[in-house]
Amino acid sequence: MSSSLDDMYREIILDHYKSPRGKKPLEKTDISSDGMNPSCGDEITVDIEMENHVFKDVHVDCRGCAISTASGSILAEITKGKTFEEVQEIAEAVKKMLKGESEEVPGDHEDLDALKGVRQFPVRIKCALLAWVTLVEGMKNFKDGTTNSKSISTEEEH
Repeated sequence: MSSSLDDMYREIILDHYKSPRGKKPLEKTDISSDGMNPSCGDEITVDIEMENHVFKDVHVDCRGCAISTASGSILAEITKGKTFEEVQEIAEAVKKMLKGESEEVPGDHEDLDALKGVRQFPVRIKCALLAWVTLVEGMKNFKDGTTNSKSISTEEEH
């Protein structure tokens, strides 16, 4: 990556960290999932309000580093208004991108591209993944008709 591109991506991450999206608590929650990264202590709660199989609103409460906070903020911003299936596709693509298994994410999401830089720091990949694995687990529970009975850990993510 070029230096100017690195700088732009760094600015995107800092913007999401300093002014995270999805901070407003929801009046109604259809999906809720808690996650944690035991290696650094990051904790997150992802809440979703659904309407007609669409993510009507997203709330992310992250208590963690700049990378996990920014990733949660990006999640809140780009999943709102998407269908359940679209979000599943995006979440899977983000996981593959962060693990270096793919370069592409569906749609034109420059903010997601900013997370690619995290791959240069393998110890931080779990920070960027936290919001996404937490979301995926919440969606799985919702689809299965179960509730969130335990916190998701990035240690379980390989």
